[in-house]
Amino acid sequence: MIDRDAPVTEEELHALVDSELPEDRKEAVDAWLTAHPDQAAAVAVWRAQADSIRARYGAVANEPVPARLMLDQVLKRGRSNGRSWAAIAAAASIAAFIAGGAAGWFAHGASAAIPAGFDALTADALDAYKLYVVEVRHPVEVPGSERPHLTQWLSKRLGTELRVPDLQTIGLKLVGGRLLPGQTGAAAFYMYEGPSGERFTIYCAKAKATETALRFKSGDGSAAFYFVDDKVAYVVSGPADRDALEKVTKSVYEQVDKTGARKL
Repeated sequence: MIDRDAPVTEEELHALVDSELPEDRKEAVDAWLTAHPDQAAAVAVWRAQADSIRARYGAVANEPVPARLMLDQVLKRGRSNGRSWAAIAAAASIAAFIAGGAAGWFAHGASAAIPAGFDALTADALDAYKLYVVEVRHPVEVPGSERPHLTQWLSKRLGTELRVPDLQTIGLKLVGGRLLPGQTGAAAFYMYEGPSGERFTIYCAKAKATETALRFKSGDGSAAFYFVDDKVAYVVSGPADRDALEKVTKSVYEQVDKTGARKL
């Protein structure tokens, strides 16, 4: 006999939505949801959101991981740059975490030359966008509800004062952020989501240039705007709708611009 009031964890509910719930728990969880209509309604919302994300970004999820983000490439780049083993290990652990959910990345053995400057940073940002935009349960490390902590943590790791833009005035809610390895060290990554499930990301890393003009890159269903302000490079990525992406980028720039002297 199934106990409809037996405890069911939130983790199990998310696993049910993601079709990862063990077979021997499905009947019990279904029975529990029947007895708890409020939770059943919440699960229905999660399912709808997951279906929307998969429908919008399903093709992106099947793309191979770029060779430069594979574990052996991180180790090789770390040694060539004379970095300590501790630093290399830290970067490698992040790369291993990134690749953990996609075994096919390690099977993708093709090597690729690392482009320089704008191309390299934008490529890394778009790779991160494509990797995490399809995530339903774990798109970020720190949720948007912890904005002060997120700002302080990533600013400390990058060694510069960062600002996490508030894009609610243009209909985008902060999902949260995470730390990533970058061309010049640590990189910050923020994700935003619109009412229809569309997602945009901001990738930040330290740069040598003080500032640059706005640049645009597109391809494979996604696009990005790039600029540098006060020696911090920003890449705003999203769906390949230039007008919509430019609107987001303008809002981002106006909030991170520390001089207040320039407008897009």
